[in-house]
Amino acid sequence: MTTWQSASLQSNGIRLHYTRTGGDKPPIVLAHGFSDDGMCWIEVARALEGDYDLIMPDARGHGRSEGPESGYTPQDMAADLAGLIEQLGLERPAVFGHSMGAQTTLTLAALYPEKVGAILLEDPPPWWMPELTQAALNDPSRPAKRRADIVEMKRHTSAELIERQRQATPHWSESELETWAEAKLRLSFNLLNRPIAPDLEWGELLRKITCPSLLISADPSLGGMVTPEAAQGLQERIPQLEIATIDGAGHCIHRDKFEQTMQAVRAFLNKHYPA
Repeated sequence: MTTWQSASLQSNGIRLHYTRTGGDKPPIVLAHGFSDDGMCWIEVARALEGDYDLIMPDARGHGRSEGPESGYTPQDMAADLAGLIEQLGLERPAVFGHSMGAQTTLTLAALYPEKVGAILLEDPPPWWMPELTQAALNDPSRPAKRRADIVEMKRHTSAELIERQRQATPHWSESELETWAEAKLRLSFNLLNRPIAPDLEWGELLRKITCPSLLISADPSLGGMVTPEAAQGLQERIPQLEIATIDGAGHCIHRDKFEQTMQAVRAFLNKHYPA
């Protein structure tokens, strides 16, 4: 990891920080979830850096990237990634997103299809299911809960957060725990300005995605967001979508079941985006 590059660039009007493993290899952009940052992909990057050039940006409002007062819609964050891909001169990279990052990846592949070679989606919020959007909009407690969660995390030291998470997820590696905790302490309070639910016509949007696509889903009883019905709904809108379900994993699939996740990821990459 000592040879990884840490740098910033201007994209879509803001400063984005990123970490890059480097090398003359096919590029993969890794888009993290809400309250994480680029270095939360550390184990995935270590596993793939022998064959791929991993680019791990901090999303706006996260990590060391700029946190403007506004601009936290999926369209804004997709434009951030499109600008990063263009600024770095990446030729149709694969994009692997988790949760919020998977939502951004879907939007990127639909709005900027010429910039993406393949997409991998780890447990995205299934906003394409209309009932989810309606339930979120009808829940007046969501903004207050989001604020309370961020305030609570920032009240603790990194060591305290690590110990608390270690108790909850003893199967996570120490490097996962450390990067997870550090990311929480860097969050911008401007993330509270994110919309409760994306204002997008998902049916129309998702049908624009033509690149090879993989959905990695988990167990809803353990916190996985994508139910079998939601997975089917996404596949109906993206017919080329492949689905890998990781048993025994919750929402943070690559942390909960790392080897099984990487087996699915490598099988997809070998087929559609070989090194």
